[in-house]
Amino acid sequence: MSADYMPFLAGLLIFAASVLSLRFGISVAIFEVLLGLAAGNLGLSAGEWMVYVAGFGGIVLTFLAGAEVDTKLLKENLKASAVLSLFSFLAPFAGGFILCRWWAGWTLSASLITGIALSETSLAVVYSVLVETGRAGTKTGKILMVCTFLTNTLTALALSVVFLKPNLYTVLFLAVSGLLLLLANRVTMGIIRHPALAGKVIEPEIKYIFFVLLAFVYLAELGASQAILPTFIFGLVMSRHFKAQRSTAGIKSRLRTVSYAFITPFFFIVAGMKVSLHALWGAVGLFAAIFAVKQLAKFAGVYFLMKKYFPEGGIYSTLLMSTGLTFGLMAVLFGLKAGFLDQEQYSLLTGVLVASAVIPTFIAQRWFMPIENEDLV
Repeated sequence: MSADYMPFLAGLLIFAASVLSLRFGISVAIFEVLLGLAAGNLGLSAGEWMVYVAGFGGIVLTFLAGAEVDTKLLKENLKASAVLSLFSFLAPFAGGFILCRWWAGWTLSASLITGIALSETSLAVVYSVLVETGRAGTKTGKILMVCTFLTNTLTALALSVVFLKPNLYTVLFLAVSGLLLLLANRVTMGIIRHPALAGKVIEPEIKYIFFVLLAFVYLAELGASQAILPTFIFGLVMSRHFKAQRSTAGIKSRLRTVSYAFITPFFFIVAGMKVSLHALWGAVGLFAAIFAVKQLAKFAGVYFLMKKYFPEGGIYSTLLMSTGLTFGLMAVLFGLKAGFLDQEQYSLLTGVLVASAVIPTFIAQRWFMPIENEDLV
């Protein structure tokens, strides 16, 4: 029996991405995607275990992003954030749909999938960049995560309304998720502040959080839905606890360390491995057109409203809002499984999403980083 070499190679890619990130001062997520792309096009494929860990990595990133949101700031800026997020969703959705339906000649379903996939902003990428650059605690960072979440909420709702067919388990998913959130709000502090658990090497608090997240994933799969929304709300619930009790802040720090060391890198590496350079080269013109439409539409939908409502954000926030990956990958994967997209269309759209995760992020970090002395909130 031959040994499975993929865990070794995955570990090598994770470590190499960290070294490159430190060397060039660019988000580690970019290098994880690029190394995954290289590995995938050299003939390596992600095993089933890697795909599952990658999916859970996206869920963990969503939770951590929710845990960083200042609920007071969210309430104070809800109207402005909602308006900005609505246009952040609508502009690329319309642009992607029109391009693929009437220029590329794709089917109605494939064009709708494209519009939905392009409409998102990657919560995973935005959160990773803000944390790595130390901007997650600034007002700009917190507002950016709020707008990202609201945009993705519209993306998820569009996918559900247009394509997904709810069943009895969908109702069960919504009901049990609501119950879990209610219970978590009531019992979480009793669990994470229990004297018998403090300082334990076995980290029962982190295992409790993972248990809740895995429960959301399982229920969402049963209900043909997505676990992103309840996961983010759970993060919001925990953010209040983390902020109210400074003694619990170390839990979030340790959870972030555990996640970034092993879990979340798989999300970005597997995303890169799904891109076929051969398929992209065969349709390079359409690839460039779809990528340009996403970026230009996001800029048109975000920049002027960002400048009006949150002038401290500017180009940097607009570029990060132009990223795509998380929900977009979910949308195109659904389209492939349902038969709405063929393999070439799937590779093309996945390539666009990966490019939109890398290029705007690189430009934002390289040339448009905000001033370093912005006050934390």
